Amino acid sequence: MCKSKTITRLLAAVLAMAALSQACKSEYDALLNSSDVDQKYSAAFDYFNHGKYTKAARLFESLSVLTTGTERDDTVQFYWGMSNYRFKDYYTAETNFAKFLVNFPRSPFADEAAFLRIDCLYRSTLRSELDQKPTYTAVSVITQYLIENPNSTHGATCRRMVKELEDRLDKKAYESAKLYYKMEDYRASRVAFRNILKDDAENIYREDILYYIAMSSYKYAQLSVEAKQKERYLTFVDDYYNFIGELPESSYRKELDLLYKRSQKALGRYTGAEEDLEAKESDFEKERKKLMKQSEADGK
Repeated sequence: MCKSKTITRLLAAVLAMAALSQACKSEYDALLNSSDVDQKYSAAFDYFNHGKYTKAARLFESLSVLTTGTERDDTVQFYWGMSNYRFKDYYTAETNFAKFLVNFPRSPFADEAAFLRIDCLYRSTLRSELDQKPTYTAVSVITQYLIENPNSTHGATCRRMVKELEDRLDKKAYESAKLYYKMEDYRASRVAFRNILKDDAENIYREDILYYIAMSSYKYAQLSVEAKQKERYLTFVDDYYNFIGELPESSYRKELDLLYKRSQKALGRYTGAEEDLEAKESDFEKERKKLMKQSEADGK
């Protein structure tokens, strides 16, 4: 008997909640379809202020048609974008703000809309291993904003964004070229690494890139048929001198010095004792293994 009453009460409660939900839904739908601008405008802000951004966005979108050409037009359009932004629908919000800036370039909301559009683009970028088209778009828009608004209060934030995104593009370019090296396509890897510096001489991985250019040319020469080796070892020598000329104190120097001596031996120019070269190679190999163990220990 008691069990039956409990079930009845639970069922009644569920039905009551469903009825209330349906009533609320019907009320919202009626409001959404209403042409009462004042009521809809007030309700949109009420939903927005209470964090119900999806409902607010739909009302502001509906209002955008009713308020076109009125004094409320820019406010409605801005908060339509803000509702989507707060809901973290950055793709739609960016579209809202971009349209807003075209239609209302002198609005009091314009500067904030421009920055929020930038923030949407920034948040929509992808990790370095993924497609970087959104990153290029974001960098372009942010850079243009900084040129047009040199004294913006958002300047420091925008510069930080640009630095982070450009570093990501540098990493993408570096890792993409490094794939050729890992696949042992040393001719392609040298071309790819050199192209990075042609496009962006200030790449943050410049030291590593110059190192891999030299390593690629050395390994390409080493694996070549004998008739081609002299020409290709000479290419390595050029890359070696480029490296040590720019980075004489690099941690890569010792390894490249050894490869240089090997290349001189291959070219018939090495004048030192064979034992000295072998000893240097042995010492380098021991040091390299020691550094690898230390690196593994640090990684743990």
